[in-house]
Amino acid sequence: MKSLLLPILLAAPLPASPLLAQSADRPAVVELFTSQGCSSCPPADALLEQVATRPGVIALALHVDYWDYIGWKDTYGDPAFTERQRGYAREAGERMVFTPQMVINGETTIVGNDAAALADVLTPAGGDEAPDLRISRQGATLSVRADAEPGLEEPVVVELVRYLPHVTVAIGRGENAGRTLSYVNTVTSWREIGRWDGRAALSLDVRAEGEQPAVVLIQEDGPGRILAAARAQ
Repeated sequence: MKSLLLPILLAAPLPASPLLAQSADRPAVVELFTSQGCSSCPPADALLEQVATRPGVIALALHVDYWDYIGWKDTYGDPAFTERQRGYAREAGERMVFTPQMVINGETTIVGNDAAALADVLTPAGGDEAPDLRISRQGATLSVRADAEPGLEEPVVVELVRYLPHVTVAIGRGENAGRTLSYVNTVTSWREIGRWDGRAALSLDVRAEGEQPAVVLIQEDGPGRILAAARAQ
């Protein structure tokens, strides 16, 4: 793990989570901040692959770019993902970012290869008050719908995420030189598609071209807590 403050933990099989509602209608969202240049990240990448198969989980791998300097430029690294991780750190009052790190539902952070900690915090995004987010896909058009939520305290962000379900990369240099590593749900784009104050029903139609799966999130500013999530294949 790339941090001066936290110990290295080895990934272990993911225990069953007593808190996770096994329903695709109200999933938990797990973001893994990882890097191909990080020797401590492969166990976390493997743990994300485990959790990605669980019903009721949306698992997303965001490759950061701040380890590129050690000799290998991450082929999926994006400064926007680094900034997203830094945004979470600012919201939590933390001064450092590290890999591997998982953020669950936009509000709980853990070391990215700690399977026991992950099982303990897997809960549906938004809890019992989650907006009823619904998405459907017709060709290149993604329809996003939710009933009015007048109880929202502040306007929230509606985000569209696209990802590659499986990629394999031969690492030529850096800490993982000579290894061929596999990754799941590697994020290729993450963009805001709207803002919603909840006073009226949410209704958006956006372009989602190509075959990559699409995820829509409703999230508090910050980035902050994820209130709802849905996926379209």
